[in-house]
Parts: sequence; structure tokens; C-alpha cells
Amino acid sequence: MSGCLQPAEGERRAQGHLQPAAGDWYVVPDLDGVGDPNAPSVATCLNNLVELYRIQCQYAQAEPLFKRSLAIIEKALGPDHPKVATSLDNLAGGCMKLGQYAAAEPLFNRAMAIRAKALGPDHPDVATSLNNLAELHRTQGQHEAAEPLYKRAMAIDEKSLGPDHPSVAVVLKNLAVLYADMNRRAEALAMQQRADAIDQIKR
Repeated sequence: MSGCLQPAEGERRAQGHLQPAAGDWYVVPDLDGVGDPNAPSVATCLNNLVELYRIQCQYAQAEPLFKRSLAIIEKALGPDHPKVATSLDNLAGGCMKLGQYAAAEPLFNRAMAIRAKALGPDHPDVATSLNNLAELHRTQGQHEAAEPLYKRAMAIDEKSLGPDHPSVAVVLKNLAVLYADMNRRAEALAMQQRADAIDQIKR
């Protein structure tokens, strides 16, 4: 079983999930000669390309685009802007998919620090960072490190978004996977059942 990384709360509402049809071909444009290569619009275009690569599980191809997008956003908005945290999360997630766990951890930690400073320690986006950092630890078998991070993420989401919010369900499912990994089956079942109940609520 695998857990889920979360996009930041501000990204959840706007984020689309592109599903290319079988057999579709995607042409990656050369952006180097088009206008200002450091314009934020270029970062947006790069992020769209990254999403296509992620759909196709081509994480090695996505990684340099993540890095270039991050550099553009940092230059345009400053190193402590919440959008930088989103880019850091994306890059860290790509590193995780490539098994580059040591590279992912400081990226997740920096994203969390930016969000806590800019938005406050109890903001849902901080919970996102906590969930993603916990998922990194769980993936490496570091269960004792992951559990308190998941629990703190869930507490923030429950307080700020409500106990039946879909984001709470995401963390509950991740806790269920963690407890299953730890052979704590009764707790895993309880977490999964509560997540399923939230998922069944009509929105």
C-alpha cells in the first residue's frame, strides 16, 4: 500500500488532473528563445509540462523542469513566498519518486518553514507540509518519525477545515497505511473506516 502526498490547500481547489488519451503525443516547446525566460508565465508553462510528465511517470524528465520553475518563482516573488513553498513541495515529491529521499527532506522542511512563517503554524498548508514530510519518513520505514507528523497534520486540518473535510480523509488514509506497515491492524482499520465515511459525504 502507498500513501498520498497532498497539494497545498490553495492549490487543491484550482488544481486539475489532466488525463491524456492513450496514444496522445506531447511536444515540449523550446522556451529559451521566447520572451523573458525568467517571467512567471514561463514557470506556469513549465509546471504544466511537469504535470504531463508526472501523469506519464517520467519523473527524471520532470526534475529539471521543477528546478527551473523554482528558480524563476524565487527570483520573481522572493525566497519566502508561499508559491515558492508549493514549488519546493513539487520538487521534493519528484525526488521521492526517484528514490532521492535525502534530497527531498530539506525541500519539504523548507516548504513547511515558509508556510508557517507566511501563513501561521495552524494553516492547512502547514498541515500539507507535515503530511508530505510524514509520507517521506513512512516511505523509508521511519514509522516513529512519521506518526506524530501525521497526527499534527490531522489536528490542524480538523481544527481549520472541519472533521469531515476531504483533507482530513487523506491524512487518515495515510495513517491507515502507516499502522498497517507497523502491524497495528485495529488502528489501521479504524483510520480507514473513518476516511471512508468522510469520502461518502455528499458535497
